[in-house]
Amino acid sequence: MKKNSIIQMWEDYKKINPNVPNDYQAWAFGDSKEMADALAKLVREGTKTATASNYTLYELEKEELPYVGQLNIILDGDGNAVAIAETTSVEVVPFDEVTAEHAYLEGEGDRTLRYWCEVHERFFRNELEKVNQTFHHKIPVVCERFKIIYKQ
Repeated sequence: MKKNSIIQMWEDYKKINPNVPNDYQAWAFGDSKEMADALAKLVREGTKTATASNYTLYELEKEELPYVGQLNIILDGDGNAVAIAETTSVEVVPFDEVTAEHAYLEGEGDRTLRYWCEVHERFFRNELEKVNQTFHHKIPVVCERFKIIYKQ
């Protein structure tokens, strides 16, 4: 991870928002450099304003779920900061109840629910296999929406 770009982006953001708390997460989308680059580009363009993650992994890793108001520094595949996003909503729903609207807001592929289901089923199956869990269409999915509040 390129810590300097993360720190630099945060310091630049704080110059115009001096009262912002010093609390943020820095992370990249997906599980490969290529995926992180592609999704970071969609975020910067304003196409991607939502994401979905596997609730089971939060549970297993005892990690806090995203929350409304959370500040996130989005990274590209090389770990460079590309934007700061603020979480605007978080909802946990079964995989087969993710909405077409959410799929569209994720901004990937042709933006249809069908495309979203195909890509995310494969992605979640992969994640779950690594922790000896099985995918099913009722697995809980963390549906998060965000807005870009800063980019360079």
